[in-house]
Amino acid sequence: MFNPLNAFLGLFSLDIGIDLGTANTLVAVRNKGIVINEPSWVAINKRTREPLAVGAEAREMVGRTPAHIVAIRPLRDGVISEFEITEAMLRYFIDKVHDQSIIPFPRPRVVIGIPSGVTEVEKRAVYDAALSAGAREVYLIEEPMAAAIGAGLPIAESRGSMVVDIGGGTTEVAIFAMGGIVISRSVRVAGDEMDDDIMAYTRGKYNLLIGERMAERIKKRIGSAHPLEEELTLSVRGRNLITGLPQEIDLSSIEIREALTSSVNIIIDTIKDALDETPPELIADLMEIGVALAGGGAQLQGLANRLADEIKMHVWVAEDSLTCVARGAARILEDYQSLHSVLVGLHRGSTHH
Repeated sequence: MFNPLNAFLGLFSLDIGIDLGTANTLVAVRNKGIVINEPSWVAINKRTREPLAVGAEAREMVGRTPAHIVAIRPLRDGVISEFEITEAMLRYFIDKVHDQSIIPFPRPRVVIGIPSGVTEVEKRAVYDAALSAGAREVYLIEEPMAAAIGAGLPIAESRGSMVVDIGGGTTEVAIFAMGGIVISRSVRVAGDEMDDDIMAYTRGKYNLLIGERMAERIKKRIGSAHPLEEELTLSVRGRNLITGLPQEIDLSSIEIREALTSSVNIIIDTIKDALDETPPELIADLMEIGVALAGGGAQLQGLANRLADEIKMHVWVAEDSLTCVARGAARILEDYQSLHSVLVGLHRGSTHH
């Protein structure tokens, strides 16, 4: 329902779009773009549960803390696993945006991207955490919808368009027409699962134990889903599980492609499953427009080529794919009148469709 007071406040409001990701949290401010891109980590005192550091500073502490301090990720598979810590993380990011602002704005309006497969209870947890963290109004939007808006897809038109949003914890596949989602699929296989695959591979083949950060570095540097023009190698350090001593080995991009096969195949099968249920008229549209890849996982080398081979359609990586969800969420508040219908959770506590 239209509220004149909220509309008036909206003219002088700090409007924020948040991609509350398993791996990274991105914050976009209306008319400013991305202002925060930090890892979704919080370092806490184990005894008091008090947050000591958030974001990049907390991530630097991973594996390097004394016994009473632990660095954790409060979200798993795109949903909140540690409510109070997520609230503290959101408060830190919202306060940081306020601190960067020259004008002392009132409490902000916030749009948060959530995975399409989450339950009502999980939606409520995100909503409550954002309100507790200092938001004046909270809106929820399904991540693939936000990603499509951020990627510039014509979701409001009658012709179909498709996005594959590969984040840290979930891969979201959605096909749109007439401003709504026609077909959607969500699978909890994404960037984190790929890191786990790499750690399992080095452990199984070389008896080398590596950490999450090293696995992520390997994925970004030499990970691929399709043969590269020039295959790459990378020196990797870890602990030998037999001797217990440090060891350094050289890994090739061919080996890492093999390690990632399982996760990549699950993502491909999810996309094929969505296409299998898509009406033929929309398939014809998709063959013309192509399929957009969004999210950090879209940056895996050769993924677009591999997908194009598999689904026989043009596949392209959205510009600045990592920030699509946050930018799309912020755009909702820029163009609220025409885009408000895509929100799945309205302010004042309603998280029902």
